Amino acid sequence: MLTQAPPTAAHYSPPPPGDGPDDISGRRHRQVIGYLGLMLPALLVAMVRLRPNAPSDKWIRDSISAYYWTGAVSLFVGLVAALSIFLLTYRGYANEYHKYDRGAAIIAGIAAALIALFPTTPPEGVRLPWWFDWIDKIHHAASIVLFSMFALFSLWLFRKTASGEEPPADKKRRNAIYLICGIGILASMACAAIAAHANRSIFCPESFALGFFAWSWLVKGQAVDSINATLRAAKARISK
Repeated sequence: MLTQAPPTAAHYSPPPPGDGPDDISGRRHRQVIGYLGLMLPALLVAMVRLRPNAPSDKWIRDSISAYYWTGAVSLFVGLVAALSIFLLTYRGYANEYHKYDRGAAIIAGIAAALIALFPTTPPEGVRLPWWFDWIDKIHHAASIVLFSMFALFSLWLFRKTASGEEPPADKKRRNAIYLICGIGILASMACAAIAAHANRSIFCPESFALGFFAWSWLVKGQAVDSINATLRAAKARISK
């Protein structure tokens, strides 16, 4: 019977910064979620410029979801579906808040999937045999749930510390960022609701909400440390 010798010091490589013993998702998982949210608005705008699709181009600034009806539909659905998958597979930390991490991520992942599957109202004048008003209702309800879960992560789950422990100075700084992001998400949601009620574009409030969401997840995933580590490794290889 074959046996495998335990790893020696020569073969052992410590986990990357941020991947602690109780971290069962890893910083890269969080970074991917953050980058997906950060890139979504900019990539949609760029794609519709490369693939104009009149008359939808006159309508694209109403909301991020409106890009479903433009030449950027494949990118919109693909990025939102990818975000859904990474949220559904997010496991958080093996601590007392694990079930809340998993619950919020699963709810957010399902909401993102519904956004991709049930589009917003098509442009005026477009008639589709499969379209019903309840599709738009599902889309908007899922959007509210998704951004609410983003705010929940920033305002509560990301700011948690093990019971009885005093958070270090670095954690306090990050908690301040999470608080700003959570408040920013809620404020952006309120601005979007006001704009929608006035029949104005909600593209900018939605983009700001995604920006705050991305910022919190990238900070939680220690994206700056990963970038610095990559640059140091590249510099070391070049200098050889």
